[in-house]
Amino acid sequence: MSQHEDIQESNINLSSSHSGIRYWGQVEVIEQGANYRINRIEIKPKHRIKPQIHYHRSEHWVVVSGVAKVKCGDEEKFLHRNESTYVPPATLHTVENPGFIPLVVLEIQNGEYMGEDDIERPSDLTVIN
Repeated sequence: MSQHEDIQESNINLSSSHSGIRYWGQVEVIEQGANYRINRIEIKPKHRIKPQIHYHRSEHWVVVSGVAKVKCGDEEKFLHRNESTYVPPATLHTVENPGFIPLVVLEIQNGEYMGEDDIERPSDLTVIN
């Protein structure tokens, strides 16, 4: 990984329960309950989140605008506006914005446990890069 790529990655979890500005973009919690959370995620052009795994929740991502490069397990794909993907529990995943306009994604998290300590980031990121 180049120094430029490393600078553009975030140590902040994409699915953070706290709304706010991140240097890669922003997260807004739209609604949440005991077993679900809906986030509006905006990722700046040429930025991405670090790979992560959740063991007790799944995620469903719907692209609202822009293009998403999604890596989920061994699969890599590009999603455009009005396309979606499902991230099962216990699956290494990441999303990046390879484009020139902001990427906006609605993220629906669903699971029996929504705590931030259910996030694991592998130290060897070469598996997903």
